[in-house]
Amino acid sequence: MAKSKKHLGRYVDPRTDFGWKFYFGREDNKILLIEFLNSLFQGDKIISDLRYKPVEQDGDYEEMRRVVFDLHCIGRDGEVFIIEMQQLFQEFFKDRAVYYTSRLINKQLARGKKGSDYYLPEVYFIGILEFDMDRNGSSGISRVTERPYFYDVALCDKLTKEIFYDKLGYKMISLPLFNKQPEELKTVMDQWLYLLKHLSTMDRLPSFLDKRIFGLIFEIGEIGKLTEEELMSYEASLKHKRDAESVINSAMKSGEALGHAKGLAEGKAKGVAEGERKKALETAKAFKEMGLPIADIAKGTGLSVEEVEKL
Repeated sequence: MAKSKKHLGRYVDPRTDFGWKFYFGREDNKILLIEFLNSLFQGDKIISDLRYKPVEQDGDYEEMRRVVFDLHCIGRDGEVFIIEMQQLFQEFFKDRAVYYTSRLINKQLARGKKGSDYYLPEVYFIGILEFDMDRNGSSGISRVTERPYFYDVALCDKLTKEIFYDKLGYKMISLPLFNKQPEELKTVMDQWLYLLKHLSTMDRLPSFLDKRIFGLIFEIGEIGKLTEEELMSYEASLKHKRDAESVINSAMKSGEALGHAKGLAEGKAKGVAEGERKKALETAKAFKEMGLPIADIAKGTGLSVEEVEKL
């Protein structure tokens, strides 16, 4: 077994690509994903079992782009879950979430079904975000809610607020907006979000986290228990995460500066748009030079695969 390195901490960081799939993407550990999802549904739905499905979805025709999910699962009752961990800000992330669910909904209507048979399973998109999803919102107004970090979205009647269709849902967590302290953790979801943010800096299971739920994470997550191959993959994933944070911070500064200058000369809206695009191109170019997969770069920056390939 590989020995732990001090600069890596004691536990695998779940906010790395390796860590996210290490904890939540393995059949042996699927109870962790089940518990996490149940905490987000807060009793509205009880998930008792999951089956992992292929994460790659090819288009139905040549012009339709291929999509790659982080995790794709089917519940015992046939409900579909897409779970994504998104590190980089993406201007059209909401569009992407709707597109992903639309792709899976389309797949459900298999050829041969009778014309009037439109029964569909439940489809849910779960997004864990390392950014404030509405930081560039057109309204410029922060969400007024006790839980600004949690988006619980469904199709509803705008006048009555009643649920119109209960088989399509989006649950998003903006981790930077979750700032609760240990004494403020009132729900299991609170405990999960605290763990996601702070596990990489912990050295033991704290008393304020439920051992029955989180004990397995602290048992399997020790870096010292990783194989040499796993450790190498984790170190590479952690480096990509840290490099991404550095690159995106620099790109944001240059993008904001360009957006401001363009806004003065050509109008704020156009300037910000150009600044955002320049930021995305700079970030994609840096990631490409780092050797990240083209598909992952496109996914993280919102650019098309073709645009990334041309850089």
